[in-house]
Amino acid sequence: MGDNPSRSVNANAGGAGVTARHARSAGTGVSPIPPDDLDGSRPPLGGGGALPKKARFSMETGFRALSTAAGAMVLVIIVAIAIFLVSKAVPALQANTENFLTYKAWFPNDSEPKFGIAALAFGTVLTSVIALIVAVPIALGIALFLSHYAPKRLATPLGFIIDLLAAVPSVVFGLWGRDVFLVPVQDFSVWLNKYFSWLPIFGGDGPFGRSIMLGSLVLAIMVLPIVTSLSREVFQQTPLMNEEAALALGATKWEMIRTSVLPYGKPGVIAAVMLGLGRALGETIALALTLGIVFNISFNLIQNGGNSIAANIANTFGEANATGRGALIASGLVLFAITLVVNMAARAIIYRRREFRDSAA
Repeated sequence: MGDNPSRSVNANAGGAGVTARHARSAGTGVSPIPPDDLDGSRPPLGGGGALPKKARFSMETGFRALSTAAGAMVLVIIVAIAIFLVSKAVPALQANTENFLTYKAWFPNDSEPKFGIAALAFGTVLTSVIALIVAVPIALGIALFLSHYAPKRLATPLGFIIDLLAAVPSVVFGLWGRDVFLVPVQDFSVWLNKYFSWLPIFGGDGPFGRSIMLGSLVLAIMVLPIVTSLSREVFQQTPLMNEEAALALGATKWEMIRTSVLPYGKPGVIAAVMLGLGRALGETIALALTLGIVFNISFNLIQNGGNSIAANIANTFGEANATGRGALIASGLVLFAITLVVNMAARAIIYRRREFRDSAA
């Protein structure tokens, strides 16, 4: 007991309340307590009091500020684009003598400008939707084959080739569609008109060729690698235990995919489809080279015709006067709004699906 230092009756016993005599008796390894702290009024040196003060600026603070600035910059750019489009489009819209939203024709260079977005917006949405209807089932099939059926030595080079297709310039697809793919589509259109002309979408007396069908098929080929690559990556992220559990319960390969892979990857597939739709809505040169450039609203898919906002901008910008350029910018504003609505709808669908999945878990 004599060797153990006696403790002070101070409330800070065991900390700074050890007397100076006991500190000196503890050896040279213990620093003596300053004379002005014999009553233990100072905070203890150990515990939280020994931690260094937080720096005013650290890497974490800098990274957080940089990330916030980057996110805010995206919003600033979007707002700046919208302001530019509106400011350039307003004079042309004021000079327009027809209803911009319902008029079908496009004569902005006349002495009395007359132009509308109805036919262009209809053609843009129609070609994009048909392209997705054609491309999405094929893309999902390819993605499932590469991720769950094909051997690795085959899946790897095929996946690489599909990724390369996404890098092909759109003008190459457009020239190929106009010079090579036109004849097979024209023959197929004649066959559809011969046997299915009772359907309005395949009716008409011709001519056939540079039609909504040709533009949509070329657009589907362009969208295919994007949806395929993203869907493949999503399917490969399915937890292995989910797949093994389904197989252990006696499910076949397809039943395992239907009950484990597809539900898990649904939000990612929706995001991939919406990204492909955004690519289709904004496509310019390929549609300018494959559509018939007609300003009308028709669901006929095989007759010459069709137009889109982006293709019209590419075809008419060079000969447009000041009012015509303003009209084209106004049509670009409509395309900007359509793309924004599509992306917001996609984010809402993914968010609701994520909430449902998290609540079920």
